[in-house]
Formats: sequence, C-alpha cells, structure tokens
Amino acid sequence: MRKIVMMCAAMLALSACSGSAPDGSASKPITVGFSQVGAESEWRSANTASVKAALAPPEFRLKFSDAQQKQENQIKALRSFIAQRVDVIAFSPVVESGWETVLREASAARIPVVLTDRAVKVSDDSLYATFIGSDFVEEGRKAGRWLVEDSKGKAGPIRIVELQGTVGSAPAIDRMKGFREIIDADKRFAVVRSQSGDFTRAKGKEVMEAFLKSQGRDIDVLFAHNDDMAIGAIQAIEEAGLKPGQDIRIVSIDGVRGAFEAMKAGKLNATIECNPLFGEQLAQLIRDVSAGRPVPKRVEVEEGVFTADQAAAELPKRKY
Repeated sequence: MRKIVMMCAAMLALSACSGSAPDGSASKPITVGFSQVGAESEWRSANTASVKAALAPPEFRLKFSDAQQKQENQIKALRSFIAQRVDVIAFSPVVESGWETVLREASAARIPVVLTDRAVKVSDDSLYATFIGSDFVEEGRKAGRWLVEDSKGKAGPIRIVELQGTVGSAPAIDRMKGFREIIDADKRFAVVRSQSGDFTRAKGKEVMEAFLKSQGRDIDVLFAHNDDMAIGAIQAIEEAGLKPGQDIRIVSIDGVRGAFEAMKAGKLNATIECNPLFGEQLAQLIRDVSAGRPVPKRVEVEEGVFTADQAAAELPKRKY
C-alpha cells in the first residue's frame, strides 16, 4: 500500500512539473493581454463580445483594456501587459504607425504579439507573430464595384461624398484606396467631399450635415467607411428633407444589424460585410503562438456583399 501511495505522489508531482493535468490538458491558463480600440460602433461591440467569449476561463485568463480610440492609452496598456508578464499580447491598433518601440519592448520580453482587425506599419514584421482580420482594400473595391454596377445606364457626373474612418487607421486608409481604385477608372464618378467621421454615428451625422450645407442637393452617392457613420448620415439626410437610399444612394461597410434594418427600410442601398466574429480563430492562433507552433503571417476572415433586396431575408440571420 505504501508503494502505491508513493507512486501516486510521484505521478502527481510529474503532472504538476509538466504543467499538465492527468487527462493531458493544460492546467495553467494562458494569460492574454488584449487591447481593444474602443466601443465606437456596433461592429466593435460585437468584436469585443466574440473575443471575450473565446478567451474565457478556464483555458484563458484575459486582461482586457479599452483604449477609447486613443493610441496613448493603447501603448500604456501594452506596457502594462509586458510588466505583468502575460503569455500573449493581442491588440487592434488605433492607427497604423507609432508602434515600433513598444513592440520591440514586447519582443525583448519574449512575449508574442497577435494583431487583430487592423495592421501596423513597422520596419520589421517579426515584431508581431500574426495578423487576423479583413482585407480592407478589397472591402473598398467591393463598395466601388457595387457602385459601378448600380450606376449602369446613369449619366455623369455622379458626385460622391465620403465619410472616412479614423484618420491614420488601417481601415480608413485601405478602404479609401480600394474604393478609389475602382471608381477612378470611370470618368463619370467624382468624389466632391471627403472627411473623417471617426467611425461613429454622431460624427457621421455631423459631417454629413456639413456636406449637405456645402453641396446642397448636388450629392448623388454617399460612401461611408462603416455602417455606423452611414446610419448617422441617414438621419442628417432625412432632416435635410431628402430621402436616403433614393435621393442619395448609400453604400457602407461592416454588415451590422443596424445596416440591414436601414436597408429593409429602403434607406441604405448596400453594405459590404466585415466580419467581427473571429474570436474562436483568434483563440486558436493564441494557443499556437503560446505553444511556439508556426502560424500563418496573415489570416483573413470570409465576407460577403449585401444589398437592399436581400435585407429582409438576411436580417434574422445576423449575429451582430
């Protein structure tokens, strides 16, 4: 009996030393420091919920920080994660540039970094392990292609106003680039005003009001870098006595429920999907980088294009 007790004690000791439970699963949770941009839109709220659900106990210990759309808050959060010696850092950068120093600090501390949703510009891409998110340039192209198709038979000029996302952010830069790439090939189209609405409904409404005051009724199309700005702009258009979706055609990006509701009501013409529900994919990447396994440098999520005639059928299926 004494030998059996000693053998059991030895097995438990070996299990503890190896960091594994008797069933072979990891006994120590993976500590993840995650810095989110903020809560500026329906899309962002859905993304946060997806990440939190996937990085839940007992497998993960999540340290979450809301940057409130300020890069300085995000850098402070990353440095706090480094000081706390988390296993993995994941973050959605507010803007593309200005990350070199803090990422080098993470690298020196041997803490792998996973970029989510938005990319960064650094001189050495080994400073982060992988990126998971969307192809923002392609999203802009999809919006442009929809507009070209929807404008068949229409004479020019077709005057476009553009609500940009946060200045310096990857989606704002890339969505503009992709959209212009398509419409610049057709001389009928002209972007007459372009200004940041900071990805929020309130700012989208404010900037659209300014567009309407400066351009009057000489606006044919609104291209918004996200649905929330488009929804704010719809309110401004209605308050100006115009019919959104008719007097001014509107295409935006994200595919949130609010956009489908607006399409169903005939106030939004099309939305380009940007899928925020990649929490489970992120969790697997974090498992892999934490274990030192190789991962792809870029992981893209699947997305579609939805128009007003699809809204009623698709709305009940939307998860965000």
